Amino acid sequence: MGNAELHSIHVHPVKAFRGQAPRDAVVEPWGLAGDRRWALIDDGGKVVTQRQQPRLAQAAAELVPGGVRLSAPGRASLSVPVPDPTTADRATLDLFGDKVEAVLAGAAAHVWCSEYLGSETRLVHMDDPATRRPVDPEHGRPGETVSFADGYPLLLTTLASLDALNSLIAQGDRAHEGPLPMNRFRPNVVVAGTTAWAEDDWTRVTIGEVAFRVAKMCGRCVVTTTDQDTAERGREPLRTLGRHRRFGSQLIFGQNLVPESTGIVRVGDPVTVVS
Repeated sequence: MGNAELHSIHVHPVKAFRGQAPRDAVVEPWGLAGDRRWALIDDGGKVVTQRQQPRLAQAAAELVPGGVRLSAPGRASLSVPVPDPTTADRATLDLFGDKVEAVLAGAAAHVWCSEYLGSETRLVHMDDPATRRPVDPEHGRPGETVSFADGYPLLLTTLASLDALNSLIAQGDRAHEGPLPMNRFRPNVVVAGTTAWAEDDWTRVTIGEVAFRVAKMCGRCVVTTTDQDTAERGREPLRTLGRHRRFGSQLIFGQNLVPESTGIVRVGDPVTVVS
């Protein structure tokens, strides 16, 4: 696997929104800089994702100086400044059972998001990712924290595994739904130059100069069945993952990473399996 390299980088400034694909990114202890530091919550404080609102696939979030710019079909874009944690209202939200403190964005952001989705939502920002939310202790270590990502700082996928999955989909009874693009899986780092499913066996990797621990395999949910361009849902890839990639109760595609060091990763960086 000597020629494996970082094929692409993906940063999603607002959880569940479309993200960006920069050529390089800063790796912080809790994930890529700017990744999933914002999220939507409903009127009960629960985080809103594409699970409940597939239309979020068509909304985009772009990092801009001092904040984030939101855009969506049929709506004027809106720039939202990072709220001042010393003066802005705060909220305690529920993210898959984790209680996480966050800072509320300004009223204009709530109106924009609520009107787009047709339901009452508020936009929140994680002001201090070093303290707000620990990684799941079952697979994390003391002091490790994470942004509003589902559970871990980064998600890694490989092109070879996507090719293999698409080959399996093509052989199945929902072949017309494939081939699927990588954006269905919303990874942070995509690796080229491996064999299919090689990442199943990794425990530590380096990307360029930055070291990562592989925390656990990534179990997949209904979001992967959502076309990220149209917001329409199908049956794949969960149908095929259920037949070929079931590990215990989970359907697996990709690996969750925790940074062991910080630095910058760049497209084209060598990816080395340490163990």
